[in-house]
Amino acid sequence: MRVLLVEDDETLGDAVKTYVHRQGHAVDWALTLDDASASLAAATYDLILLDLRLPDGSGLEILTALRTRRDATPVIIMTAHDQVSDRIAGLNAGADDYLVKPVDLGELQARIHAVSRRYGTHQLPTLNLNGFAIYSSDRRITDDKGADVMISSREWAVLDRLIARRKAIVSKAQIEEALYEFGAEVESNTVEVYVSRLRRKLGKQAIETVRGVGYRISSDAH
Repeated sequence: MRVLLVEDDETLGDAVKTYVHRQGHAVDWALTLDDASASLAAATYDLILLDLRLPDGSGLEILTALRTRRDATPVIIMTAHDQVSDRIAGLNAGADDYLVKPVDLGELQARIHAVSRRYGTHQLPTLNLNGFAIYSSDRRITDDKGADVMISSREWAVLDRLIARRKAIVSKAQIEEALYEFGAEVESNTVEVYVSRLRRKLGKQAIETVRGVGYRISSDAH
């Protein structure tokens, strides 16, 4: 997934960004409302981790703006505001979950997984691909004998993006968005490397190449 982290506490922000990145997600970090708005205008995100108290206003402004324009991007609020009224306000504004600081990183990851199961690729039922069963909500794949297939977090990021748009062609740039945050150095053959690894594990026909356009999951997937 590509995640937007909106957090002005540099110590917490660095810890969250590092942890979420190690789970295989690309993370862009904004410290202000203006920075967050610029990021949202420049990229498409699968999840937003949102602080409420920011130097230039309330994070609720971002959440309200998203929901007003019918943008259903999942949002998890992370804030020191621990009053019940604050939680109600956040949830009523359209947040999908609410965490009170100090944030336990293990719990954050569990909340991310829970929200992910309700959106994007995780709305899909188990996908059958070349005899492999893909359980997106658990990030798990089994072969035709029920044995687990080991997939790295980066390989999952590529596979997730292809499954989420499995009836469409996904460009190389769109896959790179799932792998890299702003400012990261993009290696020219990264997508090809991960696609090749997935093909070795799931079969050559698992991912189709559309020359000059991009990639798509096999049309036989169901």
